[in-house]
Amino acid sequence: MYGDPDLPPDFDHLPYANPDAPRGGQLVTANTGSFDSLNPFVQKGSVPWQVRFLTGETLMARSLDEPFSLYGLLAESVETGPNREWVEFTLRPEAEFSDGSPVTVEDVMWSYETLGTEGHGRYAGFWSKVDSMEQTGPRSVRFTFNTEDRELALLAGMRPILQKAQYEGVDFAETDGFEHIPITSSPYMITDYEQARFVEFTRNPDYWGDGVVPFRNGTHNLDTVRIEYFGDATAAFEAFKVGEVNFNREFNVAKWDSQYDFAAVQSGDVVRNILPHARPSGMTGFVMNTRSPQFEDIRVRDAMLHAFNFEFINDALTGGVQPRITSYFSNSPLAMQDGPATGRVREFLEPFADQIPAAALEGYALPVSDGTERNRDGIRAALDLMEQAGWTVQDGIMANADGDPFTFEIVLENNSTENQTIIDMFVQSLARLGITPTVTLVDSAQYRERTDAYEFDMTYFRRGLSLSPGNEQYLYWGSENADTPGGRNLMGVKSEAVDAMIDRLLTSQSQDDFRAATRALDRLLTSGRYAIPIYQWNISRIAHDKRLHYPDTMPIFGDWPGWQPDVWWWEEQG
Repeated sequence: MYGDPDLPPDFDHLPYANPDAPRGGQLVTANTGSFDSLNPFVQKGSVPWQVRFLTGETLMARSLDEPFSLYGLLAESVETGPNREWVEFTLRPEAEFSDGSPVTVEDVMWSYETLGTEGHGRYAGFWSKVDSMEQTGPRSVRFTFNTEDRELALLAGMRPILQKAQYEGVDFAETDGFEHIPITSSPYMITDYEQARFVEFTRNPDYWGDGVVPFRNGTHNLDTVRIEYFGDATAAFEAFKVGEVNFNREFNVAKWDSQYDFAAVQSGDVVRNILPHARPSGMTGFVMNTRSPQFEDIRVRDAMLHAFNFEFINDALTGGVQPRITSYFSNSPLAMQDGPATGRVREFLEPFADQIPAAALEGYALPVSDGTERNRDGIRAALDLMEQAGWTVQDGIMANADGDPFTFEIVLENNSTENQTIIDMFVQSLARLGITPTVTLVDSAQYRERTDAYEFDMTYFRRGLSLSPGNEQYLYWGSENADTPGGRNLMGVKSEAVDAMIDRLLTSQSQDDFRAATRALDRLLTSGRYAIPIYQWNISRIAHDKRLHYPDTMPIFGDWPGWQPDVWWWEEQG
């Protein structure tokens, strides 16, 4: 994205991969909930999140050891215009799908247009910025863009390539997620599944990229990757303890400290590791839907933040050791700085001073409670903010001037006991304000339907962010698609200033301007009080079968899609 890639043109393997890793073995991990499709490239259906990363091979691939650098995968070469106004890829002659048919320019062009017009919403934004797509040679295709956006040349290399012939005579958008499991060129193929029970991937022994693509050297070493489904996290953990699952990520530090002394750990058959990373915290917590009348007013959203007694909740659930997310890009150099905005950040924000929260310029920090259950200062501040917004406590009930009670619906998936516990404690705090929300628990399919239609007032929220934020920021909080069903802007933010900061970070010519634009964006989102943040994970806690291994060198993104299972291997103990 900026400057040159770290690796030379003749690199042999990624710095965090082991080119001498043996092949064989299996990794079995657990998901909770259910799934009703195995096609992650259409909007329809609920798909295991891992499928997209294990089966969607692209023209170029991203290194996890750099903020945003791509290296050739299906493409053997790439060329761009002087201002990245166009990009041209040339396919490797060896590239082929898992059924042995060649990957052609026709497949590439069909994939881009079909995904952009009929596929999952995540692909529409890029396609809307393509002015033309043309075949320029037997194995070459060029994309010319209709807008100034330096990231587009990179995004063009990251769309999955599907087999056109598989969908002849089929309505792509309505494809059956089991009848039309996508044929791709990836190292792994889906070879077995049972709806809502498991999905199994098998390494293709005839994978075209072996010995051909430097990016693939030392990767995809495991013969089998299997995802087992469980009704809840407790059942999944019990399966891990008895060996039905051989890899587990733990997000609860209290559980990590107190419940990982079972027999397999004691015998050494399961090993535990804590791994650092240098990526932004992203946002994890509970998002407020500003489309709902209850949360249109920033003062009401601010009141919810004061009423949410994070310090008490954190102490109860983690012993107080898990640090809180302080902004969307915390734990990284892209995070907003303490105090008033200065320099380029202020310069970028000041044209919107009359439209944005004053705290975006003056400085903002999350409310901090005294850690006691009653949180008197926080409740007092919340009452004052609600009164400013036209709500007062009347006969023990928060209501407006007409006597209408203030209430809202919190929608959660029924497979997360931790989120339910946090919300239960939040509801107890709200009772001190005379507020009684409705908590609705739904299964994963219903949850997808509700959130796709924005039929919630508050819900759990997770947005992972990278060291090179780009066009995905439009999907997360851009105005244009804020009301598009199935979008990712769950908070419903529509801000000219937010859109302008995204534009700036995408068109910046220097790292300094890019960083300033991102810090300004962080200020707008954080001071807008759209989400109630909970914990950040600046480390990953993983436990796994001792026969599973990974290289000593960790990428800066740490435990992230593209690292596991990609660079792991299985080795029987000698």
